[in-house]
Amino acid sequence: MNVPAQAIATRQDFSGTNTTLAVSETASTAVAAQAKAMVEARYVMALQRPRIWDQVRQDLLRECRRPSFANNKSAYYRKPIGDGVEGLGIRFVEVAIRCMTNVLVETTMVYEDDAKEIHRVSVTDLESNVTYPLDVRVTRTVERSRPSDDGSYISVRKNSYGRNVYTVTATDDDLLNKRSAQISKAIRTLGLRIIPGDLQDEAEAIIKAIRLDSAAADPSAERKRIADAFGEIGVKAADLAEFLGHSLDTCSPAELVNLRGIYGAIRDGEASWKSVMENKADQAASGQSGGDKKPPYTKEAFTAALPQWKAAIAAGKKTPDAIIAMAQTKGTLTEQQKEQILALAEKPESEQRTGPAVAEEVAE
Repeated sequence: MNVPAQAIATRQDFSGTNTTLAVSETASTAVAAQAKAMVEARYVMALQRPRIWDQVRQDLLRECRRPSFANNKSAYYRKPIGDGVEGLGIRFVEVAIRCMTNVLVETTMVYEDDAKEIHRVSVTDLESNVTYPLDVRVTRTVERSRPSDDGSYISVRKNSYGRNVYTVTATDDDLLNKRSAQISKAIRTLGLRIIPGDLQDEAEAIIKAIRLDSAAADPSAERKRIADAFGEIGVKAADLAEFLGHSLDTCSPAELVNLRGIYGAIRDGEASWKSVMENKADQAASGQSGGDKKPPYTKEAFTAALPQWKAAIAAGKKTPDAIIAMAQTKGTLTEQQKEQILALAEKPESEQRTGPAVAEEVAE
């Protein structure tokens, strides 16, 4: 039988090369074949161009060292839960996935009705053939302080201030924002499962260090930027002062970094200012100082760290304020210890005294 050349389909996949007649293919089989070809093509490319982990690490850490990235609200956040829950955000996961290569992120709507949508989000490492799926439920309603323009609403409740909160049907813009936020959270959660933990730890340390350095280098400018950012989401400078327990102009670099992390959590929908203040009240009621209290620096720890701090200040890599802010993320420094660190920059090299003897004096 003579078959026209255009009626013969040749396909190469994992099982080899197959030649079939294409004259009887229906639309559904064509779509199925196309989907199969796309999946196979992704895995074939992943096998042909495997990732190099050392290169992934270099690319990812280089991105984290960029101040504009490290200070991004969605790169790293701090949620006001208990002593504070910190974590890498969606911006970090997006950059990490791009640096890793051979990672497939898919989102499919699996169910829809008048009340809700269900989206299936999956992240697949094409090289290890590991897939993490998660179903995301998005309700088609939002809460507002007043009913819809026509006076209708689905339900009403009282908030903690005794005011009415109305549940109304979401507009297209409201639904788009809710859908995007929920899917982004799912991608972040699933993406962190395939990013190696050691890379996450290194990236987190770099982001924190850069934020501390920026805050310590020009605390006044950083304070103004943070106050302006909170102002955009309806949090006043007086509210920040109430949270801190003192005025903004006396903020330490560590406190500024903490505020930036909280701002990121609120802006991304992970928290609200109300939950921040409620958590602070809960911590105060339980006898804790907002989760910021840390054990004092011991004489041994201070003695061991002082020469390293001195070298960093002498080389111009750190300022004394940055050293103090970094140290206080691990332990509490006494006023004498702080003065000793500040003195490292004030005295000439020949007059600087460090080591066990000085540390003994400070500790006493």
